[in-house]
Amino acid sequence: MTARIYQIQKNAMQSGKALTHKWMLDFVQSEPRKPDPLTGWTGSGDTQSQVKLTFPSQEAAVAYADKYGIAYEVIPTPPKTLKIQAYADNFR
Repeated sequence: MTARIYQIQKNAMQSGKALTHKWMLDFVQSEPRKPDPLTGWTGSGDTQSQVKLTFPSQEAAVAYADKYGIAYEVIPTPPKTLKIQAYADNFR
């Protein structure tokens, strides 16, 4: 039962930075998904992969994992890079 701790990134459809300051703890899937022969939906007996916990800081997530004896891996936040570009650059 290992967990990943990472900061939530904004998705491509999001222009603002809402909820990107929160940290997420979720569990790595321990068994592969398999298709149901009757419906064709994929499923697994692993219920831990459905658990997603949010925390206000990385330290709070690490403290939670340490308190309950959960093995974890902290994934660092990638640096934010801005590509400054002017509209006039389209016509060079």
